[in-house]
Amino acid sequence: MSSNSHSVLPSAGMSPCTSSTGTSNHSYEIEHVQFLSEMIGTLCLNDEFSDMVLVVQNEKIPVHKVILAARSEYFRALLYGGLSESTQNEIELHDTNIVSFKCLLKYIYSGKLSFRNLKEDVILDVLGLSHKYGFQDLENSISDYLRIILTVHNACSIFDCAYYYDLKLLKKIVVSFIDYNAKQIINQTSFYNISQTGLIQLIQRDSFFAPEIDIFRAVMDWIKANTTELDASGGDVSFRTTSINTDEILSYVRLPLISLEELLTTVRSSGIISADMILDAIEQQTNDKVQHRGYLKTEENLATSKLGTVVLQGEMKNALLNGDTNNYDMENGYTRHTITEPTSPVCCDSGILIKLGSAAIVNHIKLLLWDKDLRSYSYFIEVSIDQKKWTRVIDYTRFYCRSWQFIYFPTQVVQYIRVVGTNNTVNKVFHIVSFEIMFTTQTVELSQDGIIIPKHNVATRDLSAKVVEGVSRSLSSLIDGNISKYDWDSGYTCHQLGSGSILVQLGQPYMLDSMRLLLWDCDDRSYSYMVEVSVNLWDWEPVADHTRDLCRSWQSISFTRRPVVFIRIIGTHNTMNEVFHCVHFECPNQAVIMSTKGTTAASSSTAVVSESSQRLEAGVDTSYELREIEEEEERGEEVLE
Repeated sequence: MSSNSHSVLPSAGMSPCTSSTGTSNHSYEIEHVQFLSEMIGTLCLNDEFSDMVLVVQNEKIPVHKVILAARSEYFRALLYGGLSESTQNEIELHDTNIVSFKCLLKYIYSGKLSFRNLKEDVILDVLGLSHKYGFQDLENSISDYLRIILTVHNACSIFDCAYYYDLKLLKKIVVSFIDYNAKQIINQTSFYNISQTGLIQLIQRDSFFAPEIDIFRAVMDWIKANTTELDASGGDVSFRTTSINTDEILSYVRLPLISLEELLTTVRSSGIISADMILDAIEQQTNDKVQHRGYLKTEENLATSKLGTVVLQGEMKNALLNGDTNNYDMENGYTRHTITEPTSPVCCDSGILIKLGSAAIVNHIKLLLWDKDLRSYSYFIEVSIDQKKWTRVIDYTRFYCRSWQFIYFPTQVVQYIRVVGTNNTVNKVFHIVSFEIMFTTQTVELSQDGIIIPKHNVATRDLSAKVVEGVSRSLSSLIDGNISKYDWDSGYTCHQLGSGSILVQLGQPYMLDSMRLLLWDCDDRSYSYMVEVSVNLWDWEPVADHTRDLCRSWQSISFTRRPVVFIRIIGTHNTMNEVFHCVHFECPNQAVIMSTKGTTAASSSTAVVSESSQRLEAGVDTSYELREIEEEEERGEEVLE
């Protein structure tokens, strides 16, 4: 080895880096972060090299200005920002707990903090200090830890802290936990330690779900626990702390939800609720002007036997809530009821009646209509809290609907749901295979009638759309979203000019004002065509007339917004042969929506609709279209030529 050659040996704490070719490039990286943390950590609460003192609860703590400033923007501004404190050797920190501050100092010096031997109140104090002094990472880590240790015993104190420091994620999780366990939490002694603001924030929520008389008792106990009582010279003299606003707190107790008996006994005997307030509550009960509370669980189906939901009315009740959406046929797997005339006095009292295990806050219903053939149904859905007052959340009595139905409506408290079928295009029976109800954070723009105004393409199989008429080698090629893989043999849907059409049925009615289709364009041919829409297969409205135009490739169609279930595309001319070919169909026009993305929507209700479907009225055979498609596939002939 020459005198200029050197052997490089990795030492402890060093690891060689290897190039992509697998040969060592003699580049090493040293990482002694652990040693650094431990060594700097030895300076914590150590007056060696200390250059200032912090006074916390009369205890002097030696610190190092440069370390505090390097770790915190707050201390950087305080100690080096030109403030008066920057020239002082001793600074007092007010409203700071000494135990909690020492924990924070340990984190500042070492980057470590163990919660193992810390009490919850100290941890909450450290959370407050981390927020005050700008230690965001520590704040996030403590929030994560509090979510893990959350119980009915500490939920109120954690909520108070999350609310005070505006920790949005922690607050959201704790509130959801408290809502879910409200009945237990109001019976905990820790409930009496919640702040007045925190108390009001909780009991004003519709989702703070517990019997109202229990909430009233808990609020009364909270007021008593937070009121200072003094005995003056043997007399009974009470002095209420000035920070408590009893009237404001009690205004959030929903007296109309308390039974008449409890109002006249428990509430009246408390002496804190006036006779007028009790009479007002009774009047609201009589007039049914009550703001109810309900169970809230996001994105969770509440229509399950496990949660106490039962089907009170309907034939073959057991099938509706079993969750099986695959195994059903002509004889089994659905719940049904006989359809009566809409004008019949028993129409609105018939149907399928479902009772949830408890009152619940919901805004979304998802149900599966029996869909083993081309039939369509019409129906409406009503909800109630007590079966006295019913609210109709969707009315599809004049529309044809098929398969999966996705219904969204304004959020409300519900315990009873009534689904009433008004039409079946094959017979006089209404069939539901599956039913779900929940609260969802998904929102959908609705018309005044509650019909969805979609932003995404609804002519898809996932949303129960179906190609009812038209010839194709694949039954769903028109709506499968494929706009590139088509040729002379496949990838399109067609019909003979002068005979039939291409007919698409959406799963349910949608408010549409545009659509787009792709005409077959593998050569230079042109087409003429027209498009009509309907909600029931009988009443048709034209939305595009290009019978005198020569059209090719992509076609964008716009029209006045209206409800649509069926779309009929009728080809009238082909410059090459006697067949009209369409590769792709979508509604609404996604190209237009993408170009206008970000603009403000015009309407505002919330509810998602399912899908309407079906083909013809009873007695009309529609199976010939499917047979025609199957025969076309068997022949394998070139339908383009």
